[in-house]
Amino acid sequence: MKLTKRVFGGKVLASIDMPVFFSAAALIVAFSVYGGAFSYDAAIMFAKVQNWLITNVGWYYIAVVAGFFAFILYLAFSRVANVKLGPDDSLPEYSYLSWIAMLFSAGVGIGLLFFGVAEPITHFAEPPSGEAASVNAAESAMVYTYFHWGFQAWATYIVVGLSLAYFAFRHGLPLTIRSSLYPIIGDKIYGPIGNTVDVFAVLATMFGVATSLGIGATQVNAGLSYLFGLPAGPNIQVLLIAAITVMATSSVVTGLDGGIRRISELNMVLAVLLMSFVLLAGPTAALLGAFVQNIGNYLSSLVSLTLEVYAYEPTEWFGTWTLFYWGWWISWSPFVGMFIARISRGRTVREFILGVLFVPAGFTFLWFSIFGNSALFIELGDSGGEITSAVIADMPTALYVFLERLPLAPLVSMLATVLIVTFFVTSSDSGSLVIDIITSGGNENPPIWQRIFWAVSEGVVASVLLLAGGLSALQTAAISSALPFSVIMIFMCVGLSRALMSEVQASGGSIID
Repeated sequence: MKLTKRVFGGKVLASIDMPVFFSAAALIVAFSVYGGAFSYDAAIMFAKVQNWLITNVGWYYIAVVAGFFAFILYLAFSRVANVKLGPDDSLPEYSYLSWIAMLFSAGVGIGLLFFGVAEPITHFAEPPSGEAASVNAAESAMVYTYFHWGFQAWATYIVVGLSLAYFAFRHGLPLTIRSSLYPIIGDKIYGPIGNTVDVFAVLATMFGVATSLGIGATQVNAGLSYLFGLPAGPNIQVLLIAAITVMATSSVVTGLDGGIRRISELNMVLAVLLMSFVLLAGPTAALLGAFVQNIGNYLSSLVSLTLEVYAYEPTEWFGTWTLFYWGWWISWSPFVGMFIARISRGRTVREFILGVLFVPAGFTFLWFSIFGNSALFIELGDSGGEITSAVIADMPTALYVFLERLPLAPLVSMLATVLIVTFFVTSSDSGSLVIDIITSGGNENPPIWQRIFWAVSEGVVASVLLLAGGLSALQTAAISSALPFSVIMIFMCVGLSRALMSEVQASGGSIID
């Protein structure tokens, strides 16, 4: 199979893939105008869309994510496992230590701070089945949380990241989603079909990142309300999005090795400090024991949870939690997938899959065990109940109510708020950079004005979603934007499989170690 590379754009806008840029921009502007001008009608529409998706395509999301998981496991242990993401003689761009450190950072984000306490406590108080607020409910709560943030999430990222890395580094195609469809449609990737694929990738990334920004804004607002008495509400949250978007825009202008890298390094230091403090200030031995037991429970339940659609006992919990997460992970997959692809040149297929599957998920599991189990142990004690009440009344306050139970609460709460802000900035600037690359036809250094445009657009979309329905609108945006892109991901699997199998055939059935 011979793959070729073309340069997008003309002399006037040589750095832009104009059909993708202007189509995606027009759709996002139209959405923003509609949501901003008709927020009440938009809220009603979002609710109807979410109900329709949960009722009619919930089974599809479960099946497709399970399929992605099975696909990447097959590749990791098949004959193509030793294929390089680059020429056969290429060496990894980064050492194992640096690569693992960057994968580690990929697993950290706003969601861990928002849901670290809130999700386990919610499942504990309102489980999909069984007795609430019991020891069994606490144990199950951690299994559900691990499931939502575990291997299935990273399997969706691996599908996109592996395809991007393989076709860009081994075959010299542009670092865009369309390139993964070359084995299926050939040079048509440079026409309307390829443009459409990249537009859907931009929309999925935009709404996935906007969901994170909206969630982050609600929690920053909760933190400032706790620390300084700032009022909480959508209007304040929109102002916070505007302020932090300015910071993110400044960061994205400096590029990957400037602001983005430095703020990411700050994220890691603050995250490890906060997690270590909670571990040492709480029941350390019990938390580490819970970590081990949670992993065992998760692995033993993995198959049944992966295919559970609650067909015999429909529950609203399924749509609110599992389907939201599956949609969120799929919509984030172009963003995270491109990041992990860019740092994985020279790795083998097996190294890529196993590294991306286990390193970020392992840190995520540890994070939830420390924060989630700490909160659950408090709620199971004689003085429990306060954190559960806070989660039910106002989920963004859960982290701060939990931190009140620890020493140095004001200082630690301030640290958590700063960390949320830095995560907010890195989510926005990294998401903007990925959209820039896609709308520039794979150009890894797009023009500054384009970076600013997409950074501001993310802030606008997040604000519109908050004003037009809050968390429910954010969930709907993630689930609905993931639907068309999940179909593209299925074709990405087909294209990647065909390309890898052609290498096996060309090598006479064996692949170079």
